[in-house]
Amino acid sequence: MLNKDYISHYKAIIRLGLPIVVGQLGVIILGFADTMMVGHYDTNSLAAVSFVNNLFTLVTIMLLGFSYGITPIVGALFSQKQQYKVGETVRNALITNGIYGSLLIGIMLVLYFFVDRMGQPAELLPLIRPYYITILISMIFVVIFNVFRQFTDGIMRTSIAMWILIGGNLMNILFNYLLIYGKFGFPEWGLLGAGISTMGSRILMALVYVALFLSAKAFSQYREGFLKGKTHIGSIKSITHISTPISLQMGMETGSFTFSAIMVGWLGAIELASYQVMVTISTLGFMFYYSIGAAIAIRISSYMGADDMRNVKMAAKSGYHILLLLCVIASTVFFTLDDMLISTFTDDEAVRAVAASLIAPLMLYQFGDATQICFANALRGTSHVVSMIWIAFFSYLVVGIPTAYLLGFPLGFGEKGIFYSFSAGLFTAAILFYLQFRKVTR
Repeated sequence: MLNKDYISHYKAIIRLGLPIVVGQLGVIILGFADTMMVGHYDTNSLAAVSFVNNLFTLVTIMLLGFSYGITPIVGALFSQKQQYKVGETVRNALITNGIYGSLLIGIMLVLYFFVDRMGQPAELLPLIRPYYITILISMIFVVIFNVFRQFTDGIMRTSIAMWILIGGNLMNILFNYLLIYGKFGFPEWGLLGAGISTMGSRILMALVYVALFLSAKAFSQYREGFLKGKTHIGSIKSITHISTPISLQMGMETGSFTFSAIMVGWLGAIELASYQVMVTISTLGFMFYYSIGAAIAIRISSYMGADDMRNVKMAAKSGYHILLLLCVIASTVFFTLDDMLISTFTDDEAVRAVAASLIAPLMLYQFGDATQICFANALRGTSHVVSMIWIAFFSYLVVGIPTAYLLGFPLGFGEKGIFYSFSAGLFTAAILFYLQFRKVTR
C-alpha cells in the first residue's frame, strides 16, 4: 500500500512536471521535424546539422543550466510571499545571464573560424558555415527566454512556458517546410532555411515572454520589483554562485556528447548522420526525465524555503520513482519501434543500418541518465551545487570521454563503442549525485 504522503508528492510533481513535459514535447517535435525534414532533403545536410547542433547543444545546455540558478532563489522567495524581491531577482538574473551568454556566444564566434580544423568531411563545410551563423545569432534570444522561463517555473506557473514553446515550435515547423523545400513561392534554402526558421522562432518566443511579463496584470507585483528594484552586486554574486556550478555540470555532461559527435565525424558522414538520428530519438526519453527533474527542483526549493527537510527527501524519492517508470517505458518504445523511429528521419539504407545497431546502448544509458537528472536536480533545489562541478568533471571528462575514445578507436568498436561509453559517464554521475544528496540532507 502506497504511503499517502508519497501519493501527494507524486501528484504534485506530475502536476508541475506535466506542463514542462508538454512544452518540451514541442521542443522534441521541433527537433524531430528539423532532423526529419533535413534528413529527407539529403544525407550531407543531415550530417552537417548533426555537427552544428551538437556543438550548439553544449552552449544551449550551459545557458539553460546557468538560468537554473534562478529557480531555487525565486522558489524560496515565492514561498515567503516576497513578490517584489522576486521581481528584483529577475532583474539581476537578466543582467547576470546576459553577461554569461555574451561570453559563450563570443567563444562560439571564435570557434566558427576553426570549423575546418575539426576533422569533419570537407564536403560538409559549405553547409555547416551558414547554418552555424544563424544558430549563433539566435543564442542571445535563448538567454532572454531562459530567464523568464525560470521565473515562471519558480512561481509554479509552468504552463506559461508550455504555451509559448508550443506556439514558437509550430512556427518553426511551418517555416522549415517553406524554407527547406521552397514551397508556396518561398526560396529553397535547404539546411540554411532550417537555421533561419529556428532563429525566427527563438526571437518570437523571447519577445512574447518579455511582452507578457511587462503587460500581464498577474505579474504586476513582480514587475514593480523588476522595474524599480536595485541592481545588487550581492544578488548578482548569489545568482552566479548557484548558477555557475549547475551550468558547468550540465555543460560537462553535454560536452561528453559533443566531443563524441566530433569523434563520430572522424568515422565518416554516414556515421555522423546516424548519430544525429539516434541522439534525436533519445530525446524522447530525456524530455520526460528533464521535465520531472525540473519539477523535483521546484518542489525541493519550496521546501527548503520552509526548512522542511523531511519533505525535501520525500520529494526526491517520489520523483525518482516516477523517473524509473519512465525509463522502462522509454526503453520499451525504443526496442519495439526502432525501425519505425529510424525510418522517420532518413531514407538512406546505410544510415538506417548503422542507427539500428545503436539501440541496445541507447536503452542501457536511459537508466543512468534518469538517475543523474533526478539527484542533480534535487541538489539544485537545495542550492548545494558546488559539488556538482567536481562530480561532473570526474564522471564526464575523466570517465566518459576517454572511455568513448578507447572503445571507439583503439578497441575498434567504432560508433557502437562510443554509444556504450555514455553509460559509463552517466552511471558514475548518478551514483555520485545520489551520495552527495544524501550527505547534504542528513
